[in-house]
Amino acid sequence: MRIRQLVLVARQLEPVQQQICRLFGLEVAYHDPGVVRYGLKNAVIPVGESFLEVIAPDREGTTAGRFLERRDGDGGYMVILQCDDIEAERRHIESLGIRVVEKIDLDDAWGTHLHPKDVPGAILSVDAMDPPESWRWAGPEWRSHARTEVATKLLGATLQSPNPDALARRWSDVLHEPLVQEGDVPAIRLEETTVRFVPPMDSRGEGLAGIDIAVREPIALVARARDMKLPATEDSVDVGGVRFRLVRNSEVR
Repeated sequence: MRIRQLVLVARQLEPVQQQICRLFGLEVAYHDPGVVRYGLKNAVIPVGESFLEVIAPDREGTTAGRFLERRDGDGGYMVILQCDDIEAERRHIESLGIRVVEKIDLDDAWGTHLHPKDVPGAILSVDAMDPPESWRWAGPEWRSHARTEVATKLLGATLQSPNPDALARRWSDVLHEPLVQEGDVPAIRLEETTVRFVPPMDSRGEGLAGIDIAVREPIALVARARDMKLPATEDSVDVGGVRFRLVRNSEVR
């Protein structure tokens, strides 16, 4: 199991997608017409073989709109994991009594969105693809839009919570993966990716607060971020209400 796609929610789609693409040298691959039924518009952006998605409400009364109000602005929204055996994962989820709010069964793609009250921290979806290297949610031509000159792949997600240990235990149970300690924070190590659980980084409450991304030249990227007037440190940049931690590509295991 691994992180395959991370989702941000924004009040306005275009500014955030444009900032992400300009900063990380990426391209939008797909605007999914299917999200209209949820009152949303979106942009799916390949990062190598992984994906960032930005969604924005397109009408009043959406779940995403309520999330924006609750967390006081743009931010992280959803973690999508890819598994090998979707039926086994679904049986495990059912055995824990976790509610499923969306179940997708197509010829080549399966999705399982879990209820955020049962699995808090972010909306969690456990998905599968056939073949595994495909990714239907990014559209039929996503490979022609994949750019790796600046950023090469997503490495992890950081969830903040007033009780990170309890949140970590819940995710560990759901993903049936053990907890490890990374410094002073609990984490779940998945295939080539990691989910970390930290105390609040800001006053916005529980949520997806950070994304680890592999980049080729962190110093040049930070300079670009500052030219774009984005908040940046020597190893992180804030975009769309999320802190992107920059990991030099040569350091990726």
